[in-house]
Amino acid sequence: MNNEMNEKNKRSLDPGNVLFVLYVGVVLCLVFLAMVADAHAASDPGERTEIRPAEVRQGELLFTGGGEKGKYIPAPRLSQEVEMYVTGMITKTIVRQQFTNSTNQWQEAIYVFPLPDESAVDQLRMKIGTRIIEGEIKEKRKAQKVYEQARKEGKKASLLSQERPNIFTVALANIAPGEEIGVEIEFQQVVSFSGGVFSLRFPLVVGPRYIPGAPVRGDGEQGDIEFSGNGWSFNTGQVADASRITPPVALGLKTQLNPVRLKVELAAGFPVAKVESLYHGITVDDENKEIQLIQFDGTVMADRDFVLEWEAEKQVSPQAALFTESQGRDDYMLLLLTPPAAGSLGGPPPRELIFVLDTSGSMAGSSIVQARQALILAISRLDDSDRFNVIEFNSSARRLFTHAEIADGPHRKQAIRFVSALTADGGTEIASALNMALDSRHDHVRIRQVIFLTDGSVGNESQLLSMIAGRLGDSRLFTVGIGSAPNSFFMSRAATMGRGSFTYIGKSSEVQQKMMELFKKLEYPAIIDITVKTGDGRSLELYPDPIPDLYEGEPLLVSMKLPEENDVLQITGQRGGRVWQQEINTKKISERPGIAGLWARKKIRSLMDSRALGVEEEEIRKKVLTTALTHHLLSKYTSLVAVEKQISRPDDNDLQQSTLKTNLPEGWQASKIFGGTARTATPAQLQMLIGMLLLVGALLLLRRSRRRTA
Repeated sequence: MNNEMNEKNKRSLDPGNVLFVLYVGVVLCLVFLAMVADAHAASDPGERTEIRPAEVRQGELLFTGGGEKGKYIPAPRLSQEVEMYVTGMITKTIVRQQFTNSTNQWQEAIYVFPLPDESAVDQLRMKIGTRIIEGEIKEKRKAQKVYEQARKEGKKASLLSQERPNIFTVALANIAPGEEIGVEIEFQQVVSFSGGVFSLRFPLVVGPRYIPGAPVRGDGEQGDIEFSGNGWSFNTGQVADASRITPPVALGLKTQLNPVRLKVELAAGFPVAKVESLYHGITVDDENKEIQLIQFDGTVMADRDFVLEWEAEKQVSPQAALFTESQGRDDYMLLLLTPPAAGSLGGPPPRELIFVLDTSGSMAGSSIVQARQALILAISRLDDSDRFNVIEFNSSARRLFTHAEIADGPHRKQAIRFVSALTADGGTEIASALNMALDSRHDHVRIRQVIFLTDGSVGNESQLLSMIAGRLGDSRLFTVGIGSAPNSFFMSRAATMGRGSFTYIGKSSEVQQKMMELFKKLEYPAIIDITVKTGDGRSLELYPDPIPDLYEGEPLLVSMKLPEENDVLQITGQRGGRVWQQEINTKKISERPGIAGLWARKKIRSLMDSRALGVEEEEIRKKVLTTALTHHLLSKYTSLVAVEKQISRPDDNDLQQSTLKTNLPEGWQASKIFGGTARTATPAQLQMLIGMLLLVGALLLLRRSRRRTA
């Protein structure tokens, strides 16, 4: 036996085997060094050298070149224009994105971009020169087949699909060399109103998402077209479409890329006292007293959300949210519910507050500073009659106290010291924090409010919403979005499902004002357990359902479908332990196009959220399809497709594919997000690691072989 083992050891230490391992290690290291050299040479935006997508460090549209397989030629960057038309509480937005194929190859271009998660997207137009091709709404798989067939036949085609309610993908097929292509996307959304301030938010960048779970093989759902899966992440067991919601990120930026121009025509419907852009420089032309024209100061980089706020003059009491629209036999309504006057609500009720703070890597930099400031302010405002606890989470979660403590002076000081020492690093395991914060109980003596401070940069939203639905109990969940580009889809959904609200903080100077507004509101629940019915007691199909509590300083917007021959709405609720009631005459409300589409969008959102409540996917799919096709809306199960009738690309010309990078959101630190984990390492980094390990192993084997020989 010993002789046999010695023979095996001799064979394993044969110099030929050792040299082979050494040779493989050297080759892999040389490949890595060559890739680094290529990436460095291509770092100049004007350089036309061929590069690989993983090597690009700028926001560029990449076209496949005629050189080495798998390499691409940089093309001109996209130019983007956004036009927003605000009338009262309704906004119509047109997004125009345009680029040129400067290569000598026929191209198929794709890009991933954000839109407001509440937007009702209903129009797609493809513009080729003077020709305009209107998009048609179709069931998603049918739309994909139409697009694929047009692409194969050489016809120009465009396909717009929803990856998440706030993430979309466009594909453009058969773009001729030197040809300029434009895409127009149109949608409607509702203006937010809180504390006397109207606000409009438009996202400009898709922030990198935290992707939990082990990688899985395959490109996603059956039937996905071939441009699916161009992101930087693997699909995983928890996020099956991760490769479609993680567009490549441009790092190491030195110049302005992906420039955006924006214009807003604001017709508020009342005299405006102040207009302000929170994060971008603007010019305001208010010569026309009825319509104000707001524009960016030139172009801006797409690396942070645009937020516009305006206020009415003090003597004005805006009622702009009361609109109806008729479609066929159906009437739709957007209703503004206003709380009673301040000071008439009595003292604050006893409360239990659970503060949850995200300390993951994506919160590094300005985000964690803002979050700490916000939380310290919250703790300092607590009253001795309150009870509270603090939970922080990244790759795992931990609580400050084993259970909620009385908010007396010593406990508040202990909590402030704890929060002041927190830093940002690691993953975004929101599930562990939710599990700790929500207790499923329905018998709390105190009003239980959970305040969640995070950027929400996760890909497993459905799993988390399901957890909220199952563990909420009688708690109320309030989300606070931190940073330049929070995941507003997840955070607004979580707040709606939690019968709370979503607050957005984009810079440090806003922390005190916005958190003071939130805390003041939370201290005085005005009306709870709200219902809306017809005058004769019939129920309505309305959203959100259930209706959240009504707080001082924050009206509620409710979209509803009215039954035929209905003149009165009856609104009831609980105020200070007593029944509260109000009536509204539906015949005295202004007509406004778009109300039906906004109601349908709310319904689709509610249907999709019902997955978290255990409703079967097929049942949801059928209802969403019916609603989306009836109202010509984009959804998870429908897409907009535009196809030109004539054939453009000859059969003997191959079609190449391109992809577009996004910017890293302002204030985010790439090293904290992509820093060295296997999931986010590039192929070159992995090859380098493997090569180095092989080199070390080969050298050790060679040394051991020589010793044995000696």
